[in-house]
Amino acid sequence: MLGLTPSTTRRRVGIGDVARIEAVTALYRSVDYEIGGGALYTDIGRFAEAASILLASADSNHATTSLAMAVADARQLAGWTAFDAGHHSDAGRHWLAAERTAVTSGNQRLAARIRYCQARQFQHLHHNQDALATIRLAKDALGRDATPALLAMLRGAEAASLAALGEHSTAVASLKQAAGHFDDINPDREPDWMRFYDRGELLAQHGRVYRDLARHDRRHADAAVTWTQDAITAFGPQNIRSTVLNTVGLCSALALADDPDRALTVGTTVIRHGRELTSRRIQDRIRNISRDISPDIRHSGLADFRHTVTRVA
Repeated sequence: MLGLTPSTTRRRVGIGDVARIEAVTALYRSVDYEIGGGALYTDIGRFAEAASILLASADSNHATTSLAMAVADARQLAGWTAFDAGHHSDAGRHWLAAERTAVTSGNQRLAARIRYCQARQFQHLHHNQDALATIRLAKDALGRDATPALLAMLRGAEAASLAALGEHSTAVASLKQAAGHFDDINPDREPDWMRFYDRGELLAQHGRVYRDLARHDRRHADAAVTWTQDAITAFGPQNIRSTVLNTVGLCSALALADDPDRALTVGTTVIRHGRELTSRRIQDRIRNISRDISPDIRHSGLADFRHTVTRVA
């Protein structure tokens, strides 16, 4: 399949083609959860682009819509692994292709998932106004196609950007809405690709919002610790990267809560696990721990740790 070109692919597409694309995408996704996108983004990018060529060259038949959804899903994953690996231009390119395919096929639910990914990248790059605009576009476009899981996911992401922008009361209100939507989820009525959004994801957004609140008012720090610990507990053993990302958040929360000994213990674990995963995003998050540790910290171990994280490559 990786050798496909537009001049060699015009043929009738069958259900078997769709099933093969879905199976390969699912395999790549499971590996991405375990070891990070850095080990995969080149291969999954080539695979997703080849699938796109197949879609562009396929004769129109009853399987074409299913193929379009499989291709959009593959391009979404290609974008996510590129984002995780720190290749932001490639991530944006894959997500634009995925969004275009989903919208053209009339699948606003999948388009919302892709726009959520775009918003997460904007947040990582500190473009929170752009993230909010993208999230709100996703919500508005969903209309009657909205499901509780999609709304919970989007409201949680919205809360994170609002908190980062200093709109704290609105952020907490969005979190409450996210939790309410989450309680209404019926897995049998959600798209299969929304199964990633579990309680761990919801709790992680709570932890992220309360860490931002604690940076302005340390009275929120204990809540940030609790939410983040609960998120780590909720993530399954197969989702190693999310566990590590939230362990990074826990280190920050403990520093904000003025618990330097535990922050140092967790931070030491973070450094070790961060080296085991091929995720540039984790490295970026580890460096960001330094903003939550005062340069004037008198705890010698934590002071040395702060110096260490600023030099993480």
